[in-house]
Amino acid sequence: MAVIHRTTMKPGKLELLAGWLPTRPWYAGASAAPDLARAGGFRIDDPDGEVGIEFMVVTDASGGEPVAYLVPLTYRGAPLEGAAEGLVGTSEHGVLGTRWIYDGAHDPVLTERLLALLRGAAEPQDQNVSGVPDPTVVPETAEDALPAGAAVAAVEDGPEGTRLVVEAGGRRLGLELVRVLEAGRTDPGALGRVTAGWELPDGTRPRGAVAVLHEG
Repeated sequence: MAVIHRTTMKPGKLELLAGWLPTRPWYAGASAAPDLARAGGFRIDDPDGEVGIEFMVVTDASGGEPVAYLVPLTYRGAPLEGAAEGLVGTSEHGVLGTRWIYDGAHDPVLTERLLALLRGAAEPQDQNVSGVPDPTVVPETAEDALPAGAAVAAVEDGPEGTRLVVEAGGRRLGLELVRVLEAGRTDPGALGRVTAGWELPDGTRPRGAVAVLHEG
C-alpha cells in the first residue's frame, strides 16, 4: 500500500507541470503560461512499494474555456534509466528527499499497473488518502482482451494524445491515454476503457474516459 505523506514538495507539482505541459504535442492551450488547478485523479499501488503512481487531472484556465488534462505521473527515488524523454522534473519531498517525477506513459511500472487495472488485477485508490479504494474510477474490458502477459511495446506521443502500443497474446492493441478530457466520452466499440470524474473551475463534475483500449 502506498503511503501518502502530508508534507511539502519544492517545486510543487503544479509548478512543474506549468512549465512542462506547453512542451507537449497534445497541449491545447493558447498560452505558454497555463493557469493550472488540481481537478481530480486517482492512484494505483506499486506492489513493490518503490514507485508512486498518480493519475492526476489538472485544469488550465488561461484561455476562454477551461481545459482538463490527464497527466499520469510516477515518483521515484532515483532516475529511471532510459526515460529522460519522460522526465517532468525533480522536486524535494519533505519526507522522502529528492524525487524524480516522470510522465507515466514512459514509466513501465505505471503502464504495467494500468494494464492490470484494465484486466481487473489492480484496484484504483483514492488520490489523497492512503489505503482507500476509489469506486468512482471504473475500469471495463472485453473478456480475454488483455491476457496476463500483455505489455506495452512502444509509446507514441503526438498531437492527438498518447498511444501505448500493447502486445497481447500475439495481437497488437492501442491503449490511448486521453490527454485532453471530454465530458461524456465513452468510445463505443472500444475493447476497454477506464472512466473517471474531475472538477471544473465552476464546480461541475463531468465524467468521461481517461484511457481507451482499441483493436490495432
